[in-house]
Amino acid sequence: MSPFIISLFFLTFVFLMTRIPEITNMVVNYNADISSVALMLVYTLPRFLEFTLPMSVMIAILLTFMRMSQENEIVALKGAGVSLYKLLPPVLIFCFSGFLLTMWVTVFGVSWGKLSIKKKSIELARSSIDAALRERQFNFELEDVMIYVSHVDMKTKTLKDVFIEDRRTKGVVSISIAPSGKLIRLEDEQVYTIRLYNGVINQVDMDEGSVNNIQFGNYDINIDLAGMNKRNKKISKDLDEISLFDLIGLIRSGIKDKARLSEALMELHEKFSVPFACLSLGLLAFPLGVQSASLRRSSGFGFGIFFLLLYYFLLAFGWSAGETGDYPPVLGMWLPNVIMGGVGVFFLVRNAKEKPVQFPVFVKKTAAAVKKRFAGKI
Repeated sequence: MSPFIISLFFLTFVFLMTRIPEITNMVVNYNADISSVALMLVYTLPRFLEFTLPMSVMIAILLTFMRMSQENEIVALKGAGVSLYKLLPPVLIFCFSGFLLTMWVTVFGVSWGKLSIKKKSIELARSSIDAALRERQFNFELEDVMIYVSHVDMKTKTLKDVFIEDRRTKGVVSISIAPSGKLIRLEDEQVYTIRLYNGVINQVDMDEGSVNNIQFGNYDINIDLAGMNKRNKKISKDLDEISLFDLIGLIRSGIKDKARLSEALMELHEKFSVPFACLSLGLLAFPLGVQSASLRRSSGFGFGIFFLLLYYFLLAFGWSAGETGDYPPVLGMWLPNVIMGGVGVFFLVRNAKEKPVQFPVFVKKTAAAVKKRFAGKI
């Protein structure tokens, strides 16, 4: 159990470190308090655990049987007439426990975490417009106002390459474009002004279908955050932010758009295929750990990491291909499990017959490189 806990803590910590730049930006530039930052980290955890749990299950099984092989415990068990198949039930029980835990995370935790992040981001944006001015991103946190800026200088409050879509006037969409601008806070700290310079406004009347083009030297767009907060508009949910039952209901109701239907099916299959990786990767780690004593310099750990990375590469490829709608979602999400599980069964049968698997040269070189890369971290 200790290899699993250590691996889970280490891998989750590494994933969390990728959020440090964003967190630092929130604290330094947007004045986010510590409690908000802590909540954002908590909301992010389920998405990371979705992947670190299967990884930790595989690494724990791999390290356990590597140690048993290196200390000749496997040899002693075989000498006492115990076959590898009799060692399999405890492994499967451990994998199944990881499967249940991961499925709870994917079914309930991931959608809750992503929706909570969206709500918190909107809350931060509506408490300070600074949080909605993220560079090179279309920011939809402000109700009926979408803002895009290529660069923000939070010290001088200057903006570059500003694009603002304003739908606050019923039936009219105003699109303002300017090469530069400035953020101004009025006396009421909940009212902000975005002042644009030397730009153009395209006003579209949705009822009449007419378009007006206006060029300007200076143009002010006022945003009342207090008024937006009072309206409490219902937050729209993306496919990865709705519950399992809502997702199934949406699919059954019929989605006409092929790409959106494919994305919904991918989300549905991912909630079960990723937890199943605990079983397929665990089944693969078992024979790799047992055979590690005969691998000499290229240890089983290097091969384990190689197959782990291969699994997530296949999963990412399946997701990218499935989003187009031309690749079956069920195949994109489940094929990595079938491949890893099949390889694990093949290795297990070979080891049970005392016929260790000889890996191709390129696999051995890759595993050796991976082992060298991770040697100082394990």
